[in-house]
Amino acid sequence: MAVTNQPGRYEPSDFQTGLCDFCDDCGTCCYGFFCYPCLGCTIASDMGECCLCGLGMPIRSVYRTRYNIRGSMCNDYMVAHCCPVCATCQLKRDIDRRKEQGIF
Repeated sequence: MAVTNQPGRYEPSDFQTGLCDFCDDCGTCCYGFFCYPCLGCTIASDMGECCLCGLGMPIRSVYRTRYNIRGSMCNDYMVAHCCPVCATCQLKRDIDRRKEQGIF
């Protein structure tokens, strides 16, 4: 029997919240605004990475690839460079939602 689907694959999707959806989770927004490096460490811990890897374009690209979220490395770079706190909060909100859904 031939295997046609790889296990653990996800249908292409978008992030579950928008980049500026601060009110979806005010706690994460405040956490990112007041302790941005700490939020990065939390994200890295969630993903099983070194604490220093939780911020910026690389972790966003890894996450987006892992869950088949539409986008590109160029887009990841621009979002993380132009709006780092927003991008990091969006990533944490998505992680939390996937945990609630049992797909993280």
